[in-house]
Amino acid sequence: MPFTDIQEDIFERRESIVRSYCRNFDTLFTSAKGSEMTDANGKTYIDFLAGCSTLNYGHNDPDMKKALIAHIERDGIAHGLDMYTDAKAEWLKAFEEYILKPRGMDDYKIMMTGPTGTNAVEAAVKLARKVTGRTNVIAFTNGFHGMTMGALALTGNAGKRGGAGTGSVGLTGTTHLPYANAFGEDIDTLDQIEMMLDNPSSGVDAPAAFIFEPIQGEGGLNAASAKWMKGIADLAKKHGALLIVDDIQAGCGRSGDYFGFEIAGIKPDIITQAKSLSGMGLPFACALIKKEHDIWKPAEHNGTFRGNNHAFVTGKVALEKFWKDDAFMKDVRKKADILEAGLKKIVDVIPGSRLKGRGMMQGVDVTSGDIASEICSRAFEKGLIIETSGADDEVVKVLAALTIPEETLSKGLEILLEAAKETIDNSKVAAE
Repeated sequence: MPFTDIQEDIFERRESIVRSYCRNFDTLFTSAKGSEMTDANGKTYIDFLAGCSTLNYGHNDPDMKKALIAHIERDGIAHGLDMYTDAKAEWLKAFEEYILKPRGMDDYKIMMTGPTGTNAVEAAVKLARKVTGRTNVIAFTNGFHGMTMGALALTGNAGKRGGAGTGSVGLTGTTHLPYANAFGEDIDTLDQIEMMLDNPSSGVDAPAAFIFEPIQGEGGLNAASAKWMKGIADLAKKHGALLIVDDIQAGCGRSGDYFGFEIAGIKPDIITQAKSLSGMGLPFACALIKKEHDIWKPAEHNGTFRGNNHAFVTGKVALEKFWKDDAFMKDVRKKADILEAGLKKIVDVIPGSRLKGRGMMQGVDVTSGDIASEICSRAFEKGLIIETSGADDEVVKVLAALTIPEETLSKGLEILLEAAKETIDNSKVAAE
């Protein structure tokens, strides 16, 4: 239900036209807990968006909230630049204990890059060029890496690139090659990529780095196989390039493992993380860098908001609460099976549709952006927040919190199925 005219007026009068999510979810949200959001009219919605994977542990986790309130009440550091603080030390120790050491990743340094994923990507690419002395970075079709100029150059989406207002000018230093299965399941893009790199007349300059997402969120839930990720890692090594894995959306457990690339058994040179790193939706991003590549000079790359201590506090709780053993991941994989089963029911009612993604990052390619948009719109009317993705917005994408109760997940999937059936029935009537 739309909010009052008075409330809506301030957004129309003062907020930039660039705003987007609010156009699809036209209500005034006032509170959120777990996997539900409530608007000013008292209507509650199941959240299948989770801040675009920023809220993997749900809204306002009680333990994180308690820790943050306690930190604030004792006048704990809020903003610390990159100074040493107790909150940062505690987060670093927890990340080392629960993430790095169990995965044999003791050879990584952690670079605080600034608050968002695009900051981490910019730092990663900048460092790769510094390490190799090369300029060209190989990115992949349908990839999304951020909105600042360097990260945007790596991004394939024409609409987002158009926001630069410069055409191709300024979006340079990048070669886009085909992602896994870009030409269908039967064509191995690794062979094509290797041919381009081995051919001195291909026009592809020697790369400073390869960068890819294990699962492309904005690009339409395209999931790379373990074989493909391993193949790209091998090509990077062969050609003296660094391997950067953008794990900003697929990371922090969403794939079914902490890192989205773990199934491939690879050790990237640089890993970018953000979104759910704070556990509670607070801005926090970093780059994990193999020690031999950590060649920065002090202050050679910096950022004012590298020291969000509130994010360190809640992020530490997330690590301790969910990553001390494998119980959480077992639960996530179980929910991923429930999600897949629910989405298959939607595939059964939409001709030509197909399942996409992996883990708790799955959706349905419904063949048309118009159909996907209508499904999501009807779902919202019924109390479900969900968005589209893909080159033509043809994929209905589920990014529910990893902590979502099974009952709530099933209820949301039922709403989504109802919305899909109504959309298809309506299309049939319109055609007749």
